Amino acid sequence: MITRVTIAGMNSPYAVQAVFTALTPVPGISRAEVVQGGAEIEHDGRATPALLREAIEVSGYAVTDVVEDRRRLL
Repeated sequence: MITRVTIAGMNSPYAVQAVFTALTPVPGISRAEVVQGGAEIEHDGRATPALLREAIEVSGYAVTDVVEDRRRLL
């Protein structure tokens, strides 16, 4: 599963690092690509939007949008 989040106020390399670090303890994340303004998080489903939002808010930034992309097996 991939979740994309838009994050307000991220405008520096410090912000990117702070958000990346805040996502580290969230269970189920296998990959997190954090850039200024947002993040793309690949996970096994345990990293719910609520957990991601909470972790990001702990780092001092606000989530403005969350989009989940649930992969389907063919």
